[in-house]
Amino acid sequence: MRRLLQGRVYDTVVCLSLLVAVAALVIFPQDTVTAAKNGLNLCLNVIIPSLFPFFVLSALTVRLGIARRFGRVLEPVMRPLFNVGGACSTAFVLGFIGGYPVGAKTVINLYENGACTKTEAERMLSFCNNSGPAFIFGVVGAGIFSSSSVGLLLYLVHTLASVCVGLVFRFWGRDRDKRRSTALMAPGAPAPPPSKFTGAFVEAVTSSFQTTLNICGFVIFFTVFIKLLFLSGLVPLLASGIGAVFAPFGFDKVWAERLLTGFIELTSGVWTLSGAAGSLPQSMAMAAFMLGWAGLSVHCQVLSFIGGSGLSVRTYICGKFLQASLSAVFAYFISRVFVFKAATAVYYAEQVKSYAMVDFVSALLTALCGCGLLIVLFVSVARRSGARRKRRLVR
Repeated sequence: MRRLLQGRVYDTVVCLSLLVAVAALVIFPQDTVTAAKNGLNLCLNVIIPSLFPFFVLSALTVRLGIARRFGRVLEPVMRPLFNVGGACSTAFVLGFIGGYPVGAKTVINLYENGACTKTEAERMLSFCNNSGPAFIFGVVGAGIFSSSSVGLLLYLVHTLASVCVGLVFRFWGRDRDKRRSTALMAPGAPAPPPSKFTGAFVEAVTSSFQTTLNICGFVIFFTVFIKLLFLSGLVPLLASGIGAVFAPFGFDKVWAERLLTGFIELTSGVWTLSGAAGSLPQSMAMAAFMLGWAGLSVHCQVLSFIGGSGLSVRTYICGKFLQASLSAVFAYFISRVFVFKAATAVYYAEQVKSYAMVDFVSALLTALCGCGLLIVLFVSVARRSGARRKRRLVR
């Protein structure tokens, strides 16, 4: 009886929500069309050019067996730090340079191709899906704070918080480490042969294009959704309630409205901070929280990947919330240490033009160079670890 009542309540709430949404679309037709156009422009100018190449690169890395080859070299680094196989290093690296949601998609590819266990995939989901340097340096650093230094500090904070989350979740599912979800994942089981380049390339482009279209759909939907929430007055109403509760701590309605916007959609949330340059510690902490959390729009994109894989979403959601909290704390105290004598917008205004003139190809090459340097660093550390082990065995 209780379950039946809960089911009826759930159905009633869903039906009423859909009716309200339809009514909002009818009442505000011009605003919703404009919001949908803005979301479509965002997809054409930013999402597709920035994510599609990394999705193809990620799929090729896994399908051609390159991830397993790197895994043998980077096992001494990834296993002690995050308690995952070396093949997971590709998701770790691509997650930092490709932006949301390249890291999560790479983890799913690794798991579906038998390169990591279910437990390792769930651990990686907690910390490998991160914002890319192009977004943090270009949009947040130069565009919002007019400061490359703030962008650098936010990126370092974002990276540090992600690594801390990985260290925390290395203990996740230790009781399941010895159980493998498929025969291919069993210890000592032969790895599946890598695909030929032609077939792997066609499959990578096809699947990556489909994935990119799915992401664009979520971006357009949440652009319209946020617009309707503001037009209906729901976000200002919730912000007033939150601001009234936390007003003694300096968290008023305006800050609550920014937080709610960033909680739903990252890009819209960080742009609300453009008028808060005077309070740098609070603004940096808020921006760091939004970057760590990523927004419901990104979460829906990731959940669309996880849905058919059988992986648990608990580690992903908990990991993102923990990363957001740690990022906010780190950013607040770091901004207190690195004090800017002049107003941020005045001190670094001349840098905005140089950032705006950087084209996509240059940004992509810079990200790839950073990826290469990170891989070289991992390989050198792995070789040193291997050499030390050999010396111990000889002794």
